[in-house]
Amino acid sequence: MDRSDGLVVAQMVALGGVAWPGGPRWALPTAARAAAGALVLAGGGLAVAGALPHGRHLSPRVAPPPAAVLVTTGAYALTRNPIYTGLAAATLGVAVLRRRAVPLVCAAVLAGVLARKTRLEEVALERRFGARYRAYAAATPRLVPRRRGGDREARGRP
Repeated sequence: MDRSDGLVVAQMVALGGVAWPGGPRWALPTAARAAAGALVLAGGGLAVAGALPHGRHLSPRVAPPPAAVLVTTGAYALTRNPIYTGLAAATLGVAVLRRRAVPLVCAAVLAGVLARKTRLEEVALERRFGARYRAYAAATPRLVPRRRGGDREARGRP
């Protein structure tokens, strides 16, 4: 068993906590409901777009499987971790729609677990792919996509 398998277990427990049965505890304004629904759809779409290129090599573990290749196109051109970003966004949306404290806390725990997995995974990817991964990481944001041409350096400002 890999040392990072505990993070996979924590990820599953947090997801289970978001889905744990229970009725809503408060009302949710229409705008908040719409925003949460948009998070579910956009996050789910990003996670799926990140998962598809891996096919049968997709794994919940931190270390890439032996036959895995470095993917840098598609969703991976927006963020180095589209599956984690999408999963966190979709889970937050679901937690808001559940209108209970436990799902919200579990969504926050999931975000922390995914952030930790991201750091460990990036070490494993750098070890595996070396300079190719370092160049990709230098050019692509870790979790949150940024606007194209929106950063100050791209506009010629320090």
